[in-house]
Amino acid sequence: MEAVLKNLASTAELLAVATQSGAVEQWDKQTLTRAFQWARYCEHVFNRFHNNPATRRIMEKQLQLTNQSLRAAFPGYTEISFSDLSRCQHLLLVGLLNNPDLPSSILKILFDSPVNTKKSEYQDVTGFCSHIIQCKSACKVLSPLTGVSAIGADAEVQGVMLMERLGALLSQSGKASQTEHFLDSVLQGCEGEAEHFCQVIAAALLTTKTSAAQTAAQDFLLDWLQNKHSELQHLCSALHTTLLTDLAKKHLKFRDAYCGVLKKWTSDMEYSINDGEWVQTSTNQTVSFKRLTEHFLALFEACPAQREDVEKELNALKISDGDFDVRGLSVWGDLLSALNK
Repeated sequence: MEAVLKNLASTAELLAVATQSGAVEQWDKQTLTRAFQWARYCEHVFNRFHNNPATRRIMEKQLQLTNQSLRAAFPGYTEISFSDLSRCQHLLLVGLLNNPDLPSSILKILFDSPVNTKKSEYQDVTGFCSHIIQCKSACKVLSPLTGVSAIGADAEVQGVMLMERLGALLSQSGKASQTEHFLDSVLQGCEGEAEHFCQVIAAALLTTKTSAAQTAAQDFLLDWLQNKHSELQHLCSALHTTLLTDLAKKHLKFRDAYCGVLKKWTSDMEYSINDGEWVQTSTNQTVSFKRLTEHFLALFEACPAQREDVEKELNALKISDGDFDVRGLSVWGDLLSALNK
């Protein structure tokens, strides 16, 4: 019993370090694996002794003593109760994801491709978060829904987790550069899955704001996206107009950025005499003039107050082109005509 009590105290200390200590910067895959092994050990202890009142009282007393010493070492420490041992792996994972000092290398391990499991226990921590995402996504798909979401269930779960991670990083003063580096790393890790990444970004920005920290996280994500011009344009071309208009309704920053992208696409168009149509020359070959018009109309429907200002700007650009009403001479004039049909 003495050894078990010592292990319980050590695991409680491990959870405190995972949540609040900068020591996680030095963690590697082996350290991470050992941490989850100890968390599973505590879950086994709970399952073995939770119906044994005498043993449970002894363990609760040990945890009280450990909590007392950890409160002195870690300001804001959250105490661990005996019942918490039943979800020790969950507490460890949440603590790590909320620790702004967690290195990107550990995040990559947790979010890598899921590994095979044996008896629902991880022998390897690679893909731990990915496995959770799959399970939560399946639950979301199978649960009765009042409406069909344009975002995939995987992307919705990952969007929530992205917001939690950004909130944790931004909660530390002077961590803006680290937060930006984290987003850059996520973007780099999504090479070959650009469309799914766009879905995750949309899901994160559409997450219901429940705190000032989440609002700050969404604002930071919007600023980061605006500075990534090519990614912003890809997002606007990849997402369904329903999602784009939802984002425009919710975020003024996104509305302005989205409108800016549409005007950029328009300015990059040239009239093809052979096709008898305006076509993209460089920026986004996949966006046709018809599709561009649909984008503008969807934006106006979502934000009616913006239509007048945009049409005034388009008219001014048409005038700068010579104010001709002949098709094919000014993309701005032809766009205005299409919008007002």
